[in-house]
Amino acid sequence: MQSHEAQTDIDLLIEARWVIPVEPAGVVLEHHAVAVQDGCIADLLPSDEARRRYRPRTLRTLGEHVLIPGLINLHAHAAMNLLRGYADDQPLMRWLTEHIWPAEQKHVSHDFVRDGTLLACAEMLRGGVTTFSDMYFFPDAAAEAALEAGMRAALGIVVLEFPSAWAADADQYLSKGLAVRDHFKHEPLLHFTLAPHAPYTVSDATFERVRTLAEQLDLPVHMHIHETADEIEQGIAQHGVRPLERLRRLGLLGPNLIAVHSVHLTDDDIALLAREGASVAHCPTSNMKLASGASPTAALAAAGVNVGLGTDGAASNNRLDMFQEMRHAGLLAKLTSGDAAALAAGHLLHMATLGGARALGIDAETGSIRPGKSADLCAVSLDDATTRPCYSPVSHLVYAAGREHVTDVWVAGEARVENGSLLHLHNNDLKARARLWQNQVAL
Repeated sequence: MQSHEAQTDIDLLIEARWVIPVEPAGVVLEHHAVAVQDGCIADLLPSDEARRRYRPRTLRTLGEHVLIPGLINLHAHAAMNLLRGYADDQPLMRWLTEHIWPAEQKHVSHDFVRDGTLLACAEMLRGGVTTFSDMYFFPDAAAEAALEAGMRAALGIVVLEFPSAWAADADQYLSKGLAVRDHFKHEPLLHFTLAPHAPYTVSDATFERVRTLAEQLDLPVHMHIHETADEIEQGIAQHGVRPLERLRRLGLLGPNLIAVHSVHLTDDDIALLAREGASVAHCPTSNMKLASGASPTAALAAAGVNVGLGTDGAASNNRLDMFQEMRHAGLLAKLTSGDAAALAAGHLLHMATLGGARALGIDAETGSIRPGKSADLCAVSLDDATTRPCYSPVSHLVYAAGREHVTDVWVAGEARVENGSLLHLHNNDLKARARLWQNQVAL
């Protein structure tokens, strides 16, 4: 007599036309399913086998969809969604000193950050982003918003030398930020980074404190670096060396550094980043919009530097759209390197997922579809005239599809977007909050 194996009860089974696990690289699985139990990926297997093996409490069948890991936005200023389009078409330093910093000094508060971050979370979730790395004031308010939205977040403990509504000096930035970390340390969706703003706004003494804390607490250091040519010229004039070399001498250049932007890099800079094992957060759209330049990502990749993708804030992009960042990163790399084969689509998807997770030190938890990892997942429909025919779903994710094709998103196995609709945030409430803040900022 033939025996029949008993089915295993699970929380969720997701079947898809294609599954791209990202890890291992280059794999595209057809007609596969992901089994989810207790918020984690329990299995990845052919759909017909999954039906025989598992009895899911919820079955989600996605016909002409590709299932990918949730996207990871490696650099954002989420609350700046409330300043989207506020001061466009300005070079970086004028944009900062004459527009953004004065507006922030006047308006930024706990409520501003909470409401702006909620807006950003709604936008990111609908675009398939399940994790974002943030750098802004009032990280406690950002934490509240991320938890309300049900998103994974790495919140920056911002450090500056000048005062803001959040803190008076570098010591207070650190002490208040560390207190926020202690308060939320048991939240599984929240992680923290040390986030000194940039070499031109942070002193050597403060950098030394950041280095010590990063070593003691095993935290990533998330910082703007080599964003503009002026920044480098000023750094050489003030310190006698390029900013990256200054960081190396201060002991901050290592595997826990997330070097945001890294636009203006020499061959020696690239070799230094590779040798020290640092990661780069590439923000192509913001860099183009502020005319900062184009990061040499093809050379970084060739040198073995881990690169993730970020949107920057909505005030300098103006979308928190990781599909746009993948596409722009690929096109810029090809244009600037003169090599049409530079940064293939699979590499760009890696940058938008596992590359970001590795930079944040959470790649054992998220960034790819692998049993044991958190079920942070994104489903993209390719069942549309604009995405047909489909010879390569990986290529389509980068060059044909967009965030408007995202239908479903899960964070730790919990549905956050279903059939294109947010499940836990209400659009009318978000729009009302945005209108209230616009009336204040526009005065």
